[in-house]
Formats: sequence, C-alpha cells, structure tokens
Amino acid sequence: MDRMIYTALNALAVTRDSQVAQAQNLANQTVPGYRRDLPNEGGVKFLEQMQGMTTRAFQIETGPAGFSETSGTLTRTDEELDVAIADRGYFYIQPGNGEPALSRRGDLRRDVDGILRNGAGDAMLGPDLAPVQLPPYRNIRITDIGEIFIQPIDAPEGEAVLAGVLATTVPPDGTDLTKGADGNIRPIEGTLPAPNQMAELFQGSLEGSNVNPVEELLSTMEMQRRFEHGMRLVMTARDLDESGARMMQAPEG
Repeated sequence: MDRMIYTALNALAVTRDSQVAQAQNLANQTVPGYRRDLPNEGGVKFLEQMQGMTTRAFQIETGPAGFSETSGTLTRTDEELDVAIADRGYFYIQPGNGEPALSRRGDLRRDVDGILRNGAGDAMLGPDLAPVQLPPYRNIRITDIGEIFIQPIDAPEGEAVLAGVLATTVPPDGTDLTKGADGNIRPIEGTLPAPNQMAELFQGSLEGSNVNPVEELLSTMEMQRRFEHGMRLVMTARDLDESGARMMQAPEG
C-alpha cells in the first residue's frame, strides 16, 4: 500500500514543480525578450534495497531545466533605444549582482552615468565585455550589427560618431544554455561564448515574450486536474489501508 501512496505523492511533487514554472511564465508574459521556462521532466529512479531493485519508483529531475528559444513577436515602436534581435542570438549583459550573462531584452535606456541599460537595470556590454557608456547626444542610430552611432551635442549637424558597440552572439551549435537563479541565461558548463556579432538587430522594434498565455492557462488547468487525481489516489490508498486494518482486527465481544 505504501508504494501506491509514495507514487502518488511523487507525482504530486512533480506537478507542483511544473505549476511553479507555469506561474513564472504567466508572471513574465509582458516582459520584453522573456524566454518561456520549460518543466524539467526528469527521469525515473527505482529505489534500491538489499542489493536489488524494488517496484517503488520516483521521478527525479535530471540536470537544469531548459527554456524555449522560440522568438517572440516583434513590435514596431519607433523608439530609438528599442532594439530587437531578428532571429537567433543574444545580447551580453552585466546584472547588478551577478556574472555577465546573455539576454534577449532590448528595451534600452541611457542612465544618468551614461551607461546603457535594459529595462531590468542590467548594463549592456560591448565586445570587450565592458559596459557601453554613451556621452550626451542629439540622436542615435544602431546598425544591424550593433554599432552605435551618435551625433554629439556639440557636433555639427549630420556628423556621426561611433560611440560604442552592442556585443551580440549566436552561440555555436551544441552550446547548452540554462537560466540561473537570477533568471539570466548562461551556459550549463564553461564560460560565455565569445561575442561574434552574428545576431541581426532592428532599431525601433521590441521583441515580446515568447509565452503564449492561452497555452499556459490550458496547461495550468490540465495540471490542476492531475493534482486532483493524485489527491484522490492518496485518499483511496488511505481508505484501502484502513479497510484492511479493520478486517484484520479481532472481533469484539
């Protein structure tokens, strides 16, 4: 009987973890460039006992959870500091309390110290992995390979100066990426791939999240039904156990 209960409880734990991922996706559906978290299906582990395998099985996570690399919808904003990656690739960012990472978020702004940051406050990095710092300017143009041309305030009309470069990369095939505890993207093993400026950028556009709210809500409803079925199984196991205990009791009187 305990096998039945432990199997049901393990299934409930897996469903709980999946619901956490679904909640995270729904909470970030409006964040530019957000990548949808995928549940970690894991594998099955059989309990070993007395140098043999039992029939009691547990589903366990195997390695870091992944995320969807499908591109989000591109929206034309005509804002000069909105930049979107057309297809594959990532920006380099420096979070405030972490190591450099990769990101698709392109809602940029020039901070008071001149550093270019995204909407989360992460500093945008150049090919040397140093923060991109811009002087005051009249207008700005960002090319498809990340070059940032500005017209300085004191420059003649029409003069353009290369003020920096947004570092981008299209990771080599076989590079396994995952999200860290801070929600930023890094390789599972090793260091960040070197910038190769292979990503194609669109100025004046913004990539939305690749979360499909309808799909996530339907999946949440399906997981809720699974959770209810698991609870019914636990209750059934309890009733069967109590019935068996009553049958083995000595008759009274």
